[in-house]
Order: sequence, then structure tokens, then C-alpha cells
Amino acid sequence: MLEKVVIANRGEIALRILRACREMDIKTVAVHSTADNNLKHVLLADETVCIGPPASADSYLNMPAIISAAEVTDAVAIHPGYGFLAENADFAERVESSGFVFIGPQADSIRLMGDKVSAIQAMKAAGVPCVPGSDGPLGDNADENLRMSREIGYPIIIKASGGGGGRGMRVVHSEASLAGAISVTQAEARAAFGNDVVYMEKFLERPRHIEVQVLADSHGNAVHLGERDCSMQRRHQKVVEEAPAPGITAEQRARIGERCVRACQDIGYRSAGTFEFLYQDNEFYFIEMNTRLQVEHPVTEMITGIDIVKAQLRIASGEELSFTQDDIQWRGHAIECRINAEDPKTFMPSPGLIPLWHAPGGPGIRVDSHVYTGYKVPPYYDSMIGKIIAHGEDRPTAIARMKNALTEIVIEGIKTNVPLHQEIFQHSAFQAGGTDIHYLEKRLGL
Repeated sequence: MLEKVVIANRGEIALRILRACREMDIKTVAVHSTADNNLKHVLLADETVCIGPPASADSYLNMPAIISAAEVTDAVAIHPGYGFLAENADFAERVESSGFVFIGPQADSIRLMGDKVSAIQAMKAAGVPCVPGSDGPLGDNADENLRMSREIGYPIIIKASGGGGGRGMRVVHSEASLAGAISVTQAEARAAFGNDVVYMEKFLERPRHIEVQVLADSHGNAVHLGERDCSMQRRHQKVVEEAPAPGITAEQRARIGERCVRACQDIGYRSAGTFEFLYQDNEFYFIEMNTRLQVEHPVTEMITGIDIVKAQLRIASGEELSFTQDDIQWRGHAIECRINAEDPKTFMPSPGLIPLWHAPGGPGIRVDSHVYTGYKVPPYYDSMIGKIIAHGEDRPTAIARMKNALTEIVIEGIKTNVPLHQEIFQHSAFQAGGTDIHYLEKRLGL
């Protein structure tokens, strides 16, 4: 087992990783910026190393500083969490070439799945269903692009191969707009990602966002842990996630899960990963793979009883998976609310001092947060300050428990999106389940 791990992240996920390490008797090194001296995991870690000033580019994205921290503390591995450098193939490569273990997939897997065009090609080869599209990058031949768009059928969407997080995409409703949309998306992609390759796909007008969690070791073993519904979104950012997805049958779960497992084995994938799909008219369409731990992993943990972070650590140490697909069972229902330090109406960030924090409790409630009374939320990073997860024997029970938790939580001194969550859980459409990815924005009038 790994003896000492550098946690190359901050906030609730850094604390989550630290707790898993402690349970496994693994020593921890917390790297942090000067703005994060008072983070909970920094106060609890066995060792700490300051890696730079508040700006992410000078600290949490500073590869040499993080690797140097591993060197000076005699650590053996680095866990990137999510965000920052978690899906940076160059970082994974530099970690491994420096003699440390990268707790995640190999650099080649990150590169393959990080490029949307190569990812789609790999998934089609593995038999994973994909959205009808150009099956590769768009060239300069306007007539050929027009032919493909007609064959796919409007509306279509132009996507940047190196895009993500809702950036680098443009919906096209008519042939007259096609050439301009391709040109503008290429220019935006070049500026944002340093890569102007774009491709074309059918634009699904009312899909749900369903994703499948997988675990794979370095010995060729892989399993899926079922699906999550992440359709409650605002500007392509997830707000509420749940597992299992309402309306997905056991047969559908097995079928799409088996294909994801086969894809992992085909590409030699290692560690935790998530296959993301658009789901419409009882069909799954692959859109991307996240080669890292997901924010919403707790809902899967709650219904399977499998600790995904511990699994990552064991896989990184070279162990085989200790369970097979037949061992995995899904029990009850779990829902997660992302709690952000932001105005619930304008969604503007709301950093500042929290003079009083009280976490909710009760049966089936889990809170993943680094916040405590007296903590000051800095203005430099993502606004998420925690997650509430509610688990129950069925979906109505999980919803009822989440309603209680949202009533109980106390966060003074700053604005949060708790009122938005309280409103969502009163919506009859949400209570019925199965809303599409556009539902929340339409409800909010965005």
C-alpha cells in the first residue's frame, strides 16, 4: 500500500481524500496556497507544504511546485482530486517520470479521452453508442460539411475537440448558419484551448444527462457501479445529482454498463472514471469520459457501499479489484446537492467569513464539506463549499430527507444557493423525476 500521498487539491475533495487515507493508515501531505492556510485538511494533514500565492496558476496548477513537495516530503504518490490538474495528461506523465505514482489513469488514457474526436472514435470501436456526427474533425471543404449536416439532420451542434465544461460549442439550426458557426467555434476553440479542431454532432433537443461510474485496475479487471442522473444543470454546470437514474431499468443499466466496462478493457484504462451520456427516447449517446474522480461520486458510494476513493488508492498501489461485477448491488436511492457560496438569484460568487456553520444530520444524511465556523471563503477559487447527500430506501424518502437537511443547514455571513435547492425540491417535475438538461434554465427563465 502507498505509504505517503500528496493531496494536490483543496476544499472538500482534499478533505475527502485525506479521510480515506487516514482510514487506510496512509500518511498525507497537504499542498496549499497562501490563501488556504486555514483549510481543514491542511490543519489535519501529517505534513503541509505551501506551493505558492493564491492564484491557481501559481499554486494548484504549478506542476514543478507540487512535484517538489512530493520530493521534499518523501511521498510516493500524488492524488489530483478533481479539477485543477486532475485531467492533465502532461501532469500525470511528469508525476510518473519523476518516480511517483499518479493516482489516476495513465497519461495516454487521459490524452485519448480528453480529445473529444479520438474519444468518440475509441468508443465506437468498443461498441459504445455515440451521437450521430461527423466521426472526425471537420475540414475546410464547405460542400462536404454541408453534406454531412444534411445527412445528420438539423439542428446540429459544432463542438471543440478540446472543449469541456460547456465551452466551445455552438448550435446550428439551418444550413445558412453552418459555415459561420464552424468558423466562430474554431476561433473560440483556438483562443480557449489552443486547439481549433471542431466536429459536428446531432443536437438532441430534450436529453437527460446520464453517466456511468467505472473502476478498472492495472490487471485487466473492470466493473461499473451503475448510473447517475445529472440533468439538473445551469449553464452546463451540475446542480443536483442522483443515483440510480429515475426510469432506467436494470436491463438498460446492465447493457450500457457492460459496454463501458468493455471500453475500459479495450483502451487499457486504470482507476476511477465516468462515461457521460445524453439519454433521449430510451437511447444512450456517449459524449465524453471524465478520467478522474467526479464531484458527485458520493451518491454512487451511498447506494453501492463501495468507497471509490479507497478503490483509487488500492488500484494505484497495484492491487486487483477485490470485487467482481456480480458482487455489486444497488440499495435504495441517493441525491446530492452542491452547496455554493453564491447569490441564489444572480449566481454571483459570495466569498467571505462564515461566523456560524451548522451541518444538517439525521438518518441517511452525509455532508462533505471543508467549512467550519470561523472559516473565510476565499474569492480565488470555485464557489462550491460542500455537498449534502441524502440516502433512503427509495427516491421519495431520499427527497424527504434532503428537504429536512436543506432546512437544517445554517451558513451565516455569506449568500449560498440553498434557497435554490429548496425551490427545486418543491417542483412537481423534479419530484416526478426524469427532467431533461434544459429544465432548470427554462424554470429560471435563463
